[in-house]
Amino acid sequence: MIYFILFILGLCIGSFLNVLIYRESHEEASKTKKSKSKKNRFKNLNQHLPSWAQGRSYCDHCHKKLSWYDNIPLLSYIALKGKCRSCHKKIPFQYPLVEFLTGLQFTWIYFLLKSNLNFFSRFEGFYSFLTLGIYLLLGACFLAIFMADIKYQIIPDSAVFGGIILGFLKIFSDYRFTGMLDISLFSSALGATLFFLSLVLITKGKGMGIGDIKLAFLMGLILGYPKIIMALLFAFLTGAIVGVILVLTKEKSLKSKIAFGPFMIAGTITALFLADWIIKNLGFSYF
Repeated sequence: MIYFILFILGLCIGSFLNVLIYRESHEEASKTKKSKSKKNRFKNLNQHLPSWAQGRSYCDHCHKKLSWYDNIPLLSYIALKGKCRSCHKKIPFQYPLVEFLTGLQFTWIYFLLKSNLNFFSRFEGFYSFLTLGIYLLLGACFLAIFMADIKYQIIPDSAVFGGIILGFLKIFSDYRFTGMLDISLFSSALGATLFFLSLVLITKGKGMGIGDIKLAFLMGLILGYPKIIMALLFAFLTGAIVGVILVLTKEKSLKSKIAFGPFMIAGTITALFLADWIIKNLGFSYF
C-alpha cells in the first residue's frame, strides 16, 4: 500500500514537473524577445509569480485550458488516446513518460532508503519521514533538470534553486536530529562551482553554461567529498563516450552542443546511492 500511494503521489508530482519544464523552458527561451514596460510589469500580482504558477494547464497546440478530467496524470493520456480533446493533435509523449518515471522514482527511492540503506531501521519518527520527503523532492528536481536539458538544453532555475533549498534543509535536519554535520558539503559545493565557472570562462560559454554552474553547486551540496569527485568523473566520462558515439553516427557534429546536465544528474545519482558499494566491491579507494 505504501508503494502504491507513493507511486500515485509521484504521478501527481510528475504532472507538475511537466508544467514546470514546459513553461520555464519556453519562458527562458523567449526572454530576449520580450520587452516589458514598468507599467505592465507591475500591473497585477500574477505577473510576479513563477511561470509554472500562472494559470491552469493548457494544450501546447491550441492553448485551450484543460478540464480537470483531462488533466488526471497518466489516465487522461490513455483515455484521450494521446490526443487533445479540442484540436485532436498529438500530446507529446514526454508528459506521460515524466509522470510514470516520477512515480517509479518515488517508489525506488523509498525502497533504497528502507531496504538497501536500512534507513528506517536506524532512524524513526519525524526525522525519517522528513528525510524521505527531502529525497523524494530532490529526485523530482533532478528529473525536471534531466528532461528539460535533454529537450530544450535549458536547466530550470526553479528546479535548481528548489534542490539547493532542499540540500540546506537536509543539512539542517541532519544536524538537528542526529548531531551530524558534514563540513565537506560546503567546500564541495564551492569547489564544484569554481571548477565549472573556470570552464565557462575558459570556453567563453561555448563548453558549459551558467545553468551547469548552478547545478554543480547543488551536486556538491548534496554529495560532499569525495562523492562529488566520483560524480564528476562519471559525468565527464559518460558525456565523452556518448558525444563520441553521436559524432561517429553523425547524429551530431563536432560543433554541435550536447546537453551536459543529464550526465551531471546521472553522476549525482550514481555517487549518492552507489558510491559506497562501488568502492567496496570494485576496489576503488577515496582520494
